Amino acid sequence: MRRFLGLSAAMAVTLAAGVVATSPIWAQGQPAAPFGKPDVSLVTGATYEADPHHTLVEWQVDHLGFSPYFGLFGDITGTLRLDPKALEKAQVSVTIPVAKITTASPGLTEHLLRGPKEAGGKADFFGAAPAAATFVSTSITRKGDHEADVTGNFTLNGVTKPVTLSARFYGAGTAPAQMGGGENIGFEATAKIKRSDFGLGFGVPMVSDEVRLKIAAAFARK
Repeated sequence: MRRFLGLSAAMAVTLAAGVVATSPIWAQGQPAAPFGKPDVSLVTGATYEADPHHTLVEWQVDHLGFSPYFGLFGDITGTLRLDPKALEKAQVSVTIPVAKITTASPGLTEHLLRGPKEAGGKADFFGAAPAAATFVSTSITRKGDHEADVTGNFTLNGVTKPVTLSARFYGAGTAPAQMGGGENIGFEATAKIKRSDFGLGFGVPMVSDEVRLKIAAAFARK
């Protein structure tokens, strides 16, 4: 047991050293503080591009009444046009590649992207090679310095419905040069939709019709 613990500790130290050695940020020493801060005065306003590596949409459903189940959409692209002095005029447009949906179950992922059982039939969920989902804002209602309701047209599975996001400013600042530099800005948001509204009602009510969305959105100034 002691030998095992010793080997484990040695491996952990080696791995940590490797991470530090290969990371260009850590190579110059540990930063004294995060690069971004929850300070709206750091937002200058411009056109920003979504960071596809750090923008995520988590979806969660109730599974049989026993537990929540969640998955992710990533690799999200889009733009944000924002003037901090005229927040109500901000515009956001994003594209979500449904075909890249991620779950913890290979079987479920395959089912979500499975084509219809019979030629000319309807798939249970998204089907093979599904079109990307989109969200395009139509109005923004400010609710303080850090929060706003963002209403827009959400298109999923070929159906467009109005959806309102409850958004909160997360932080802004200048990214390190090794990560592209420039002004970055981030938000969190939540929303609820009914999957049956978008033709995705397979399994209701065993699996909930309501889907809770949790969004982490990161943008970099163009």
